[in-house]
Amino acid sequence: MHRYPFTNSIWRQHDTGTPYPSLSVSESTEVVVIGAGIAGLVCAYELQKRGKQVTLLEALEIGHGTTGHTTAKCSVQHGTIYHKLIRHFDESIARLYYEFNSEALIYLKNQIEEGFDCDYANEQSFLYSREPNEELTKELDAYRRLKIDGGEATEEVRKALPFSIEQALVIHDQAQFHPVKYLRELAERFVRLGGKIYENSRATEVSQGPRPVVTTSNGRRVQGNQVVIAAHYPLNDLRGLYVSKFSIERSYIVACEVESRPLRGMYLEVGHQNRSFRSYSENGKSYLLVGGEGHTAGQVTDTRLRYDRLENDAQAHFGTHRASHRWSSQDLITLDGLPYVGQMFKREPDLFVATGFSKWGMTNGIAAGTLLADQLTGHANRFVELVSPLRQTVKPSDISAFLKTNLYTAAQFTKGTVNRMLERKDVQDLQLDEGGVVQIDGKTKGVYRDLDNQCHVVTLTCTHLGCTVKWNNAERSWDCPCHGSRFDAKGAVLEGPATKPLSYSKREDL
Repeated sequence: MHRYPFTNSIWRQHDTGTPYPSLSVSESTEVVVIGAGIAGLVCAYELQKRGKQVTLLEALEIGHGTTGHTTAKCSVQHGTIYHKLIRHFDESIARLYYEFNSEALIYLKNQIEEGFDCDYANEQSFLYSREPNEELTKELDAYRRLKIDGGEATEEVRKALPFSIEQALVIHDQAQFHPVKYLRELAERFVRLGGKIYENSRATEVSQGPRPVVTTSNGRRVQGNQVVIAAHYPLNDLRGLYVSKFSIERSYIVACEVESRPLRGMYLEVGHQNRSFRSYSENGKSYLLVGGEGHTAGQVTDTRLRYDRLENDAQAHFGTHRASHRWSSQDLITLDGLPYVGQMFKREPDLFVATGFSKWGMTNGIAAGTLLADQLTGHANRFVELVSPLRQTVKPSDISAFLKTNLYTAAQFTKGTVNRMLERKDVQDLQLDEGGVVQIDGKTKGVYRDLDNQCHVVTLTCTHLGCTVKWNNAERSWDCPCHGSRFDAKGAVLEGPATKPLSYSKREDL
């Protein structure tokens, strides 16, 4: 029986980057950066370039987080965001957000000219709809009002995509790249400058007060003058009520080999199925990347079905081969559509955060990294107020609706409720490589039966806030429906905000 994983990001398949040690001895530094994704590595690299001594802590390995599981579109075309920002704020805020991300794209282009090797390619970015769509009409008006370099592109997209198109918009001179190669370039250059990277060193706590101390899961500590939390979901989210400031969505991507000429451009559907398309080529093979099928994190068990739908669309419309790679990503959607980047709490000037990129982490992440580097080195940055985590720009009605959604989710998935809702299996009915909720000795447990017929038993209570986790049959993980924490089949943390594993035991008698 084969032992290849069902899910495998195309960006990680040939990753032969340098492995970095875990933190084995406590140390002191100037700046501690938590998280080696795009925001954390750009921030660490820029700080080290400017003369700071930086220590970077990564919970897993470089490329294993959200940055290594995206479509890797580097674009300022973030869905239909601009007309929404104009409506929610005004034209000046919408234009500033456009410039925030445009400058990130310029930053990346400059790095390519410096010799960064990350399969970078200039492409146009398109939004399209298969039926009349008021959102696209409003967005076109926003492009004109904000003087965005783009506009109507319906005929162009009709020629490019193999199904009926009603309406489409374009933004010119955007880009796509290989995100893990980019992270590796940043990491290698950062280390050459004297920076330190520790992988498999999960931060579990950040102390308050001057010269904060970061504690890792193995009890080692790093003390710094400042700490930057760029771990996708902030690990200390309960303070400042960050736990109430996000909705969390999981979405899916498949890569299917194509024999025909690769699709040019990057595409995102508005309405209908919200499909995303882009191409990628390596080693003489061309792939079509199809994304979509998003849902609230942790609330779908049969995630394989999501991949099947994407693969079926690729085959039906583009004549591709079967999917050779499948992966998913998790995104934090903020209250007002803007990320949180900057000082995390009012009374803690030495603690900074970068989070809430709302599915557009490639440009938002780069912009966040450079902004934080400016803040920590005393350089002026005109975007500080735009994305400040301390901003109070959300309408009370928005907060009320958002909290209602979060509280409803928590109520639906707390331990008592879920124990009544979950579909239980008999442990003897679990097939090889299958997980599920079972009764063991009169208690409800999560069990995964591996390919060697060994049973791995976990408690179902998320270590973040006590919600009940659900089995994810494609990723082979236990996912929390409340705030997006994810655990592997043996209970180890895959994704925060949880920092502690599920209680685990191996049972050979089941």
